[in-house]
Amino acid sequence: MTRFLTSTAAALVLSTAAYADVHKAAFSDMTFDESVNLNASELIGMRVYATETDINNETGFAAEGEKEWDDIGEVNEIVLTRDGDVQSFIVGVGGFIGIGEKDVAIEMSQLKFVSDGEAADEFFLVVNANAAGVKEAPAYERSSKHSKATDPASDRPMLTPPAIERDGYATVKRDDLTAEDLTGTRVYSSADEEVGEISELLLTNDGKIDRAVIDVGGFLGMGEHPVAVTLDEIAIVRPENGGDLRVYIDSSQQILEKQPEYQG
Repeated sequence: MTRFLTSTAAALVLSTAAYADVHKAAFSDMTFDESVNLNASELIGMRVYATETDINNETGFAAEGEKEWDDIGEVNEIVLTRDGDVQSFIVGVGGFIGIGEKDVAIEMSQLKFVSDGEAADEFFLVVNANAAGVKEAPAYERSSKHSKATDPASDRPMLTPPAIERDGYATVKRDDLTAEDLTGTRVYSSADEEVGEISELLLTNDGKIDRAVIDVGGFLGMGEHPVAVTLDEIAIVRPENGGDLRVYIDSSQQILEKQPEYQG
């Protein structure tokens, strides 16, 4: 019996070790090497430059080369394949050669990492393109399966209303609101960061609240960027014991500032 128990214990130890090895296989003892590795988070927001000259042999951002490079925008997103390969960089272009803000997709194979010094993290993102190419580039759109509804009043993609659950707060029904209730109410992101203030309410012909105009950014009443959003894009809560309303939107101040400006 003792021999049987010993054999069973040994088998259990071996099987447990094998089980552990199998479930640890998904993890690697990776060491970040800045000469070959990049963090995607560091690439988001980087400026992208376009030039008509050959950049295959570029080694730096020389003074004479700088004049031939145009700052076309910044990286807003990086798209991967299901296999984990980087497929495209989504670049927001605008304020350049008279074109409006739009997202364009640049294939990874077309984007060059141009060194700007000896340090591995000193580089520029450059693509071979000219003014006409940037202007005529198709706008990046997500597939219809993931596309969002469009606000017919401004032809902009509508935001998804945030699911807000805060201790001591209850959701306010739209029919229980008046323009006076909402005007002047502060607006917050889902992360409770203040993004603006509701400056006015737009009403339908029958007197119902249709849209809220959010003054985004600015300082001391100057420089705000007004954005009109539908009530379907915001969540409104109030303390259960009464008090001021809080309005939430699933967006940051930076993203809202890129939305079409409400002209009034």
